[in-house]
Amino acid sequence: MSTRRQTLRAGLAVGSVALLAGLATRPAAAQGEPFPNKPIRLVVPYAPGGIADLLGRLIADRLGPLVKQTVVVENRPGAGGHVGGELVAKSAADGYTLVLATIAHNGAAAMYKGLKYDPTTDLQPVVLVAESAGVLLVHPDVPAKTVAEFITLVKAQPGRLNYASAGNGSAIHMATELFKHMTGTELVHVPYKGSGPAMADLLGGRVQVMFENIATGLPHVKSGKVRALGVTSRARNAGLPEVPTIAESGVPGYAAEPWYTVSAPKGLPPEVLKKLNADLHAVIRSPELAARWEALGVTPLGGSPDEALRRNAQENDRWTRVIQAARIQAE
Repeated sequence: MSTRRQTLRAGLAVGSVALLAGLATRPAAAQGEPFPNKPIRLVVPYAPGGIADLLGRLIADRLGPLVKQTVVVENRPGAGGHVGGELVAKSAADGYTLVLATIAHNGAAAMYKGLKYDPTTDLQPVVLVAESAGVLLVHPDVPAKTVAEFITLVKAQPGRLNYASAGNGSAIHMATELFKHMTGTELVHVPYKGSGPAMADLLGGRVQVMFENIATGLPHVKSGKVRALGVTSRARNAGLPEVPTIAESGVPGYAAEPWYTVSAPKGLPPEVLKKLNADLHAVIRSPELAARWEALGVTPLGGSPDEALRRNAQENDRWTRVIQAARIQAE
């Protein structure tokens, strides 16, 4: 074989290897493979057992069959939800790693001075999932039977009662801090890595107070293990119709209605963002889930990514003012 022919064949072989390597590193969509073509990871940034975990698993269970891929829920608690938020923000912007974002990412990041990412710019809202209402719960050892009695009790014993939260910046934390700010009361914050372990300590009497989502708090109210004093929504809740709103119980204007989004790393390709939004919207608004949403005590939302972005911006402005007025800081 001539030297020239050997050189030509060697050049073709090298070119073929380079071409294959280039194809292997190209995005799947660029190779004509529709998104998604592998499992999707949905990070829930709290411990199992709370409303965020329930919502995440409900979405994953329905989204998987729709997109014909496995959707894996991964609990990554810590730093009030920012361990999971940072993990997703620093992941590849390809649509395969998502986070169930809460007020910690969408509205309360201002309380953190040392975050290694910016939730407002490093996470891309894909869709609004739902909004919910909370309820002010106390352990039965707390003698107050109404919100007014509770306020009087706390003012008479400032800093003596402890309240549990799902972590700094969580919906539970912010609802309580708003209550403290508007009533001039003093409660000691005990943060956990999710509302599940926080509720366990409330039931055990190791903390005395907790603002919890109605869906996860309701069974314990019905069993008498905790007492409901008031709901955080603007109107009474169908799950606890006899429990007044906090606003009508002597704290006019009070309202704390947590909302949730599915978010992704900033920079998703437009076609992937559009596909994810459409599929998630279909899951959230499906008639088959209506009863499940009601049982969870949440209102399904859905809508476009722009609607999610606007909601986040509005709420971020609101809660930043609360954080600054109450001088709330977290490590």
